[in-house]
Amino acid sequence: MGSGSGAVNLLKLIAQNFDILAGPVVSLAYPLYASIRAIETKSPVDDQQWLTYWVLYSMITLFELTFAKLIEWIPFWSYAKLIVTCWLVIPYFSGAAYVYEQYVRPFYNGKQTINIWYVPRKKDVFSKPDDILTAAEKYIQEHGPEAFQEIIHRSDREVQYRGNSIFSEDDYRY
Repeated sequence: MGSGSGAVNLLKLIAQNFDILAGPVVSLAYPLYASIRAIETKSPVDDQQWLTYWVLYSMITLFELTFAKLIEWIPFWSYAKLIVTCWLVIPYFSGAAYVYEQYVRPFYNGKQTINIWYVPRKKDVFSKPDDILTAAEKYIQEHGPEAFQEIIHRSDREVQYRGNSIFSEDDYRY
């Protein structure tokens, strides 16, 4: 047997482990390179593409870590993951943007929490300082008076739940 069979064996080995070899390149190396290039450009479009990809990659990784024992029993998982990752990564398909817009964003936007204690800071020394009333007025303009009333009622219910004090006795530890 000559070097020809060695090359054939190498090609067989690469073909049998294609998912193991291509996975890190497709899911990590190229997105890392493209993310660095996106940071260096002025365009927000490529920034959004790669931020979206990394959010989805994190979700896939969390899914895999959570269900590792189950995924072991799915023989084609690595190939399916590679195909989905290619769809997410390749900008021509805009898979990351599609998944984010259709699934992640509606889920995230459906459960918004509002911090009523937010007070915007002054922009500079000479500008009019924002106070809690200005912040409330801005919130009412953006979300309407009904949404503001709901925040007040929610806050009242929370205070009643804890007792008559905004701070519970356990909040202070010396």
